[in-house]
Amino acid sequence: MLSYQHLYHAGNLADVHKHAALAWVLDYLVQKDKPLTYIETHAGRGVYDLGADEAVKTGEAAAGIDLAEALFPKDHPYRQRLDEARAAYGPAAYPGSPLVAALGLRETDTIHLAELHPQEFAHLKAEAKEWGANVYQRDGFDLALALTPPTPRRGLMLIDPSYEVKADYDAIPRHIAAIHRKWNVGLLILWYPILRGGSQGAMLRALAEAFPEGLRHEVRFPPAREGHRMEGSGLFIVNPPYGLDQELAALTARFARLSKPAAKA
Repeated sequence: MLSYQHLYHAGNLADVHKHAALAWVLDYLVQKDKPLTYIETHAGRGVYDLGADEAVKTGEAAAGIDLAEALFPKDHPYRQRLDEARAAYGPAAYPGSPLVAALGLRETDTIHLAELHPQEFAHLKAEAKEWGANVYQRDGFDLALALTPPTPRRGLMLIDPSYEVKADYDAIPRHIAAIHRKWNVGLLILWYPILRGGSQGAMLRALAEAFPEGLRHEVRFPPAREGHRMEGSGLFIVNPPYGLDQELAALTARFARLSKPAAKA
């Protein structure tokens, strides 16, 4: 099943959650003068045009980054990546996680991006030429196992499936356990949707059992439109870096401000 295209959802509140955390983690990691490896298992096209019909049709960016951006100070790594992406690609550009990584990393760092969808891969391959990234039209979990442990060994993996295939919820804990066995120092970040009905529950229980020291963070928000099942966004992080819990607490506070009604003049 290769129908998912993130352009319809780019810049939504789940992206804000995921990309704000990712930008902070990468900014933290590059403070140390040692090269690192970035691996992404489900990369998408890398950069999105929020003025495209697909993005406008769903209204998710209008209810997402358009409202949330002002909550981040100009010097926050996420806000910096937004500004850099617009400077490079135009005012309607939104950086997917591959571009967040490419903008936040250094020439000495290594980037590996997997994307299986033919159309999304074609976009990614064209854009990634400018980023010096290695791109693969390949199953992301297969690539993750093939690349780990990577060189450089220090690094981060973002696991961000579409969850189109319901079996993903059962398989993901096994995939992460296998990756961790091969790369026990790797910082692993899993994104998951919080869905009405709790499809993610068993997966999270399995992850908590396998990684009792893992860091879990969730934010809630109203469904983007009537009938939409996603009502929040979650991250499960293996080997979280120092200070990330405090940054995520600040992110919780930012999302709480989104849910408060505007003060009357």
